[in-house]
Amino acid sequence: MNNTNVLLIFTRNPELGKVKTRLAKTIGDEKALSIYKFLLTHTANVTQKSSAKKVVYYSENITADDNWNPAHFEKKLQQGNDLGERMQHAFEESFASGACNVIIIGSDLYDLTEKHIEKAFSKLEKHDVVIGPAEDGGYYLLGLKKVDPEIFQQKNWGTDTVLRDTLENLKNLDVALLTPLNDVDVFEDIKTHPAFQKFLK
Repeated sequence: MNNTNVLLIFTRNPELGKVKTRLAKTIGDEKALSIYKFLLTHTANVTQKSSAKKVVYYSENITADDNWNPAHFEKKLQQGNDLGERMQHAFEESFASGACNVIIIGSDLYDLTEKHIEKAFSKLEKHDVVIGPAEDGGYYLLGLKKVDPEIFQQKNWGTDTVLRDTLENLKNLDVALLTPLNDVDVFEDIKTHPAFQKFLK
């Protein structure tokens, strides 16, 4: 395990009616929950192979027996009033523990592969920041070498302005961009995707 590289994985506890709420408006809470559990399993399988130290940050409570095998993943609880505060705290915790390169991802991206994560860490060796743009105007990955509080503040999280506003904060730094990917938030994100058709029958 490479303890100078840390991969943070932000996840919501999979509870009915509390995950993928925008998706649930179209397909219902139960199917939305099934899809989210499917995405959690995918994310665990993809990230488990990374040589970086891996830390899962839960939204509500830490679950002992779930997709995240404690042999591969450290488990912590998110802390903060909004997503920005929670991410900033997780980054600060990692750097305080001696990390040099820290990357954060969510857990709702079926198109994410091991190669995206490897490429992100590789780029972070040569650039100040690495970002994986999401097709909805946010980002699916953020990699830092140090905490810049500004990028976590005054953002309308979950909207199409997040990436633009974050890049504005970072305009004086050397930023590497990864391939844009589509995260799963609304029905349009999955309606034609082969991996999700079994949930839509």
